[in-house]
Amino acid sequence: MADRLVYILALLALGFIRLLPLPVCFILGQAVGAFLWLILPGYRRLARENLTVAFGGEMSSSAILSLVFKHFTTLGANAVSALKIPSLSQDEIARIAQIENLDLIRRNIANGRPVVLAINHIGNWELYAQLVFQVPEARFGTVYQALHNKLLDDLVNRDRRRLGVQTFDRKAGFQGALALLREPGILGVLVDQHAGNSGLWTPFFNRLCSTSPLAATLAVRTNAAVIPVAIYTQGFARWRVVISPEIPWSADKPEQLTLDINKALEKQIRVSPADWFWVHNRWKTPLPNFLINEAKRGIYRPPTDPVPAPFRIVVRSPNWLGDAVMAIPAVRAFKLGRPDSRLTILCPEKLAGLWQRVSDVDEVIGIESGESLFSTATKLRGHFEAAVLFPNSLRSALEVWLAGIRRRVGYAGHSRTALLDQVITPRKKSGFLPLHHADRYWHIAARCGAESPPASISSWKPRGRKCVIGICPGAEYGSAKRWPAYKFRMLMQQVNELIDCEWVILGTAADSAIAAEISQGLPNVSDLTGKTTLGELMDLLAKLSGLLTNDTGTMHLADFIGTPLVAIFGSTEPSLTGPRGPRSQVIRQKVECSPCFLRECPIDFRCMEEIPIEKVIAAVLNFCKKNQPASNRIGD
Repeated sequence: MADRLVYILALLALGFIRLLPLPVCFILGQAVGAFLWLILPGYRRLARENLTVAFGGEMSSSAILSLVFKHFTTLGANAVSALKIPSLSQDEIARIAQIENLDLIRRNIANGRPVVLAINHIGNWELYAQLVFQVPEARFGTVYQALHNKLLDDLVNRDRRRLGVQTFDRKAGFQGALALLREPGILGVLVDQHAGNSGLWTPFFNRLCSTSPLAATLAVRTNAAVIPVAIYTQGFARWRVVISPEIPWSADKPEQLTLDINKALEKQIRVSPADWFWVHNRWKTPLPNFLINEAKRGIYRPPTDPVPAPFRIVVRSPNWLGDAVMAIPAVRAFKLGRPDSRLTILCPEKLAGLWQRVSDVDEVIGIESGESLFSTATKLRGHFEAAVLFPNSLRSALEVWLAGIRRRVGYAGHSRTALLDQVITPRKKSGFLPLHHADRYWHIAARCGAESPPASISSWKPRGRKCVIGICPGAEYGSAKRWPAYKFRMLMQQVNELIDCEWVILGTAADSAIAAEISQGLPNVSDLTGKTTLGELMDLLAKLSGLLTNDTGTMHLADFIGTPLVAIFGSTEPSLTGPRGPRSQVIRQKVECSPCFLRECPIDFRCMEEIPIEKVIAAVLNFCKKNQPASNRIGD
């Protein structure tokens, strides 16, 4: 019923317009375009963004804004005039439309070679159908995308078929189109639409976009000449149909032909920028997979061509060091997932040192302590095509929403679903095993198109000759995660009697009291709690023979770097947040109340107290035996 109502309204509008003289249609269309410019801010913004992609380096912002308005009025004039065109006689058409270089088509047909016309949405595109009268010795057809409303679809194509244009629905296959070309005939193929998941990713105005390979495929299969055609608005209710020289191609490089069709389209658009259909999102970000390295038809860019403009991705880092380290493989996947990506990390300032050292990160934007939400959003505004959120917080979603970033990806969490346009559904657990945090982060990357985790980073490796053991006795989450200080001290004393070694206590300034309790009276201990930046900590961990640590951010950092480590777990669960490296070992004592995930133990702390110190000593001696450390004291 709704389809029939739309059809009736369209039929009435068409009948009314065809009663009007063409100049009136042109003026009416300009007025309609100006009105739509006024009431459709979303499309106004889309046109501005598209024009900025194409001409941002050549035009000022004010010039682009003026061009947006001119585009709307030109588009309106062409759209309304296009409805009038089929009712005009051939003599009337000849007075309003000048055709240039028609011999380029006729020559190929005369030589028995079919022609693929690379047509587009420049100017009054309904005039393409009038070419059927210019080369009567060949049949003329076009490939089109059928409308969902069959009545409306028939109305749109009725005039074209009446003129003798054979129409081929894409969804019905291309056998009819191939047969027409082999007669030989002439086939119009639209080449300026976003092709979605079925397209070849190749540059257009120096930015990768999904491009239909159909014109190139049909040409290669039928040995057709590929000839670009454009229709320009040439003053008031006048148009110029320009047929350009054919594009040379080689059968062994169909991808190059698709790219060359894009390049020809660029040249056509530059002749009259206001004429092209800028309210179509040609550089659309695919949903859900905007990481395109594994795209169906792949990516094509000759190495000699200019580097495409970057697809800018900002990733909001987790706020805790350990969580940030566990997210690194997933974060790197966003850089490695498409060749044109530029990866920026948004993180608390305290984590900037970590991300600055991660390969594949191009830029780090720090969030200062106490910084307002609006200040953070201002830093991001106008700079990114996609934002990926690893925290589940409402604030992180508001940051990128207020910045106006179109693609916002993350888990639902904390009443923020309305602020995301790509909501990630959590991965289902396997049996009774919980999902590790690193896997949870990786699932976000996988849902955006990442195929497999990138290779681990091994930039920092232990080196040297003397045994240097790191101790990390703190845990910011709470005392329930901390092995008792006296246990650390007992272990150090017993290990000192067995081997010649050096100890380095690591942590924040908040851990200084624990460090003092542990190190009191021991001659071979350096207390560096609160004395290292994040970058210095990473360098320091690289020099250690091994690390003995609680479940902390430093544990994850050492695991990421590749430092051998022994991690003591009590109130938390290693299968969720434990280290995963081949040189990492977890020691825990299973008791009836663990894991409880509490910050403070409400009873007798048995999960930590019952861990056998002998087992921990054996593990420490084991990595000292395998990894001979540096000859100089840390800090010398």
